[in-house]
Amino acid sequence: MLIKEIIVVEGKDDTVAIKRAVNADTIETNGSAVNQETLEKIKLAMQVRGVIIFTDPDYPGERIRHIVSEAVPGCKHAFLPKSEAIPKKGKGLGVEHASVEAIREALKSVQQEMEEISTEISFEDLVDAGLIGGPQAKERREKLGLLLKIGYTNGKQLHKRLKMFKISRESFAAAIKEVIQGD
Repeated sequence: MLIKEIIVVEGKDDTVAIKRAVNADTIETNGSAVNQETLEKIKLAMQVRGVIIFTDPDYPGERIRHIVSEAVPGCKHAFLPKSEAIPKKGKGLGVEHASVEAIREALKSVQQEMEEISTEISFEDLVDAGLIGGPQAKERREKLGLLLKIGYTNGKQLHKRLKMFKISRESFAAAIKEVIQGD
């Protein structure tokens, strides 16, 4: 599987895992302290080939995703479920622990960030669906993120991501129905 875009990852181990799964070039941020030089490389990559941000499904990974996305608008995003990023033995969480199949699946399900932000889904819709403030809210957001392939987020970030990826009201409603049936 050949990937045209350059994939932004956190470190060397992530690059090794990506290259095991697909034929692709990467830019490593070297952790969450993303410097200006790295952002300039990513901007150039965006102009020349496009960029896919593929970071770990944890707080530092989301922080890197946010920093890069703010500095380089229009990136594509690949999300790995936490369950696919846990090593069989040992500690940690990250892309480097994912199977070849999980990495390929995440890259097949890339989401395009849209610069025009608009959606019919309101913050109140999220509350009504039990995604914010309820006893099962976190679990429901995890399931919704998997179904819509937008990754796990807190409530506020979920609303932003639904807008960013222009998730339609119909797609949202269908996914919520599936999430609730699984409760």
